[in-house]
Amino acid sequence: MALTRADRFLVGASAVFIVSQVNIGRVLGSTAATVGAVQSAFSAARYRTILDDLGPDEIERYRKHYYWDMVHPMTFAVALRAGARALDEHRPLSARTRRILMTAPVVAAAGDYVENVVGLYLLDHRSRIDDRTVRATSAVSLTKWVLALGSFAYLSQGFVRMWSEAGLRRLRRSA
Repeated sequence: MALTRADRFLVGASAVFIVSQVNIGRVLGSTAATVGAVQSAFSAARYRTILDDLGPDEIERYRKHYYWDMVHPMTFAVALRAGARALDEHRPLSARTRRILMTAPVVAAAGDYVENVVGLYLLDHRSRIDDRTVRATSAVSLTKWVLALGSFAYLSQGFVRMWSEAGLRRLRRSA
């Protein structure tokens, strides 16, 4: 099975995503777990406690990650959409599935941008942290994760199935 143009674009887009993800992890360092905790806080008290438990250096790392994370949503949206195009090229998807796989990453990325802007704002305006804002932002975060990871899971199973079938065909031909 030869690599198509769509496959090569997927490989490149995935590499850019991975570099971006590793860089964000590097910037966050010891505060990496804070991201998930803040995104799933669902109450103002919990949100404040998470931020209050960070020291000055950790707050600065956490703040810096937001700037890198203003590029990152685009990287995962492009990679997921490239995956949908590449899979569709090899195993045609239904129009509905293709539409979902092309839309979900864009909606997830938009949610990530909303989450980043709100998170950065609340970091500097702690008096604005209230239950309604935290719940809404956590709901956006949860939706983002479901859409992004759901797309990734669907694409992964599609590619694994496709590669497995190609491998079995190759084994049968050589036997």
